[in-house]
Amino acid sequence: MKLFFKKFNTSNQGFTLVETLVAISIFTVSILGMMSVLASGVSSTSYARQKILAGYLAQEGIEYVRNMRDTYMLYPLGANDWDGFNNEFTSCKPTPGNPKGCGFNVTDFPYDFTVCQSNGGNCELYLDDEGYNITSGEETGFIRRVWVEEIEPDKEAKIFSKVEWTQGSGNKEVIFSENLFNWVE
Repeated sequence: MKLFFKKFNTSNQGFTLVETLVAISIFTVSILGMMSVLASGVSSTSYARQKILAGYLAQEGIEYVRNMRDTYMLYPLGANDWDGFNNEFTSCKPTPGNPKGCGFNVTDFPYDFTVCQSNGGNCELYLDDEGYNITSGEETGFIRRVWVEEIEPDKEAKIFSKVEWTQGSGNKEVIFSENLFNWVE
């Protein structure tokens, strides 16, 4: 008995519908995975950029107050103007009714501090041709508060500079601090 096998022409065969759907599903899942990784990378880059900028703005707050201390020490109104330096921050010191901090314009001299309101008003930073300020320009989304706490009367004070911003679904902040000393005695 002879068995005859029918030979199929394999060159005319195509993918079945199920094979096609499985291939499309695998391709779609891989593309979605890559898009998710790219979106996460863009989000992380944006956060890193904002955090670096906030760090620079916080450091600028520290430098501004240090410059103010040095100016009071080098060009005193009295024998030693550590008290004059500390008096600049009387309205900025933390109290139960006052959110911590004051805002300032870097270009202001003599020094001009504005007490921050509870919602960040008066301490919101704007950007114009001269840099960051609290009065006019393009909104940046950053709020900078600066305050000083006296550690040792007539000898040492601690400066705080806090920069806040909202990104994504949460509030972010960077706080820098530094101790300043009365180096003229």
